[in-house]
Amino acid sequence: MTERLDIVGIGNAIVDVIAPVDDAFLAANGVTKGVMTLIDRPRAAELYAAMPPAREVSGGSGANTIAGAAALGCRAGFIGKVKGDQLGRIFAHDIRAAGVNYAGPVVNGEAAEETARSLILVSPDGERSMNTYLGISTTLHAADIDEAMLERADWLYLEGYLFDTPEAKAAYARAIAAVRRGGGKVALTCSDPFCIDRHRADFRRLIAEEVDLLFANRDEALSLIETDSLEIALGVLSREVAIAAVTLSGDGAVIVRGKSRTAVPAQGVDVVDTTGAGDLFASGFMAGLIRGHDDRKAAHMGCIAAGEIISHYGARPETDLAELMARNNL
Repeated sequence: MTERLDIVGIGNAIVDVIAPVDDAFLAANGVTKGVMTLIDRPRAAELYAAMPPAREVSGGSGANTIAGAAALGCRAGFIGKVKGDQLGRIFAHDIRAAGVNYAGPVVNGEAAEETARSLILVSPDGERSMNTYLGISTTLHAADIDEAMLERADWLYLEGYLFDTPEAKAAYARAIAAVRRGGGKVALTCSDPFCIDRHRADFRRLIAEEVDLLFANRDEALSLIETDSLEIALGVLSREVAIAAVTLSGDGAVIVRGKSRTAVPAQGVDVVDTTGAGDLFASGFMAGLIRGHDDRKAAHMGCIAAGEIISHYGARPETDLAELMARNNL
């Protein structure tokens, strides 16, 4: 019998192109600071040409979380679509090298779209402005879902960013059905307030009917519930989902499980680049749950993993996360 997997993620397969810039560069190039803006291929080429020297690092929100979980010893898999071009080969190599079971899907031939990339402009204060060309990743369909992989997964991790097409929603429905057949559970990350604005009704329905664990930051939680009060948002989430993990930037995170709330502090590190902080919090938290830790220990693992990521450029770990947890008795 094929070995079970702890967690399988589905999301946009993206290569991050990261460069430091000042606020004047953002203004001159019409970039909105601190948010993720979807762009087309011509805009991606234009902005890339204007950028200073950059680093190419495999990314994608869900893929970052799955790579982080693998670094923490989880048996992990990922489903995300790339083209068989240079960036597609980079993505596939990097996620497999991280210990993740990845088979694509990979599209070869004359497909019009290319492998997705996110042009990430990092300000001196560590804030990142993401300009994302989703390319071929948005063509993920239900037929691309590896049901056999999902039927042997204990957790399915869904990325909210991929929710922008009817085809992706159908793919998610097929994935959820497959993981449920195998006795697994479903986690969802909200991804971005603007993503919620586009799909709030679908998100609320999905959370109430299918999701066991929800990840959101403060802004996403407020947007999801349409309130200015974090207390109100947490109260609603406590009734709609079994576990809600809400990150609060420098204030750490709060885990809501029914009437129980668990607050944990952030790690005290020098912020270089906030790209991937929420992704790696999810890695640590889910790895903690998979190990059988309580919410406090699992959230502490999440904060440690997020702290490692924001201490350098890029959204993939540069230190041994498992060793880092061991030093913290986790």
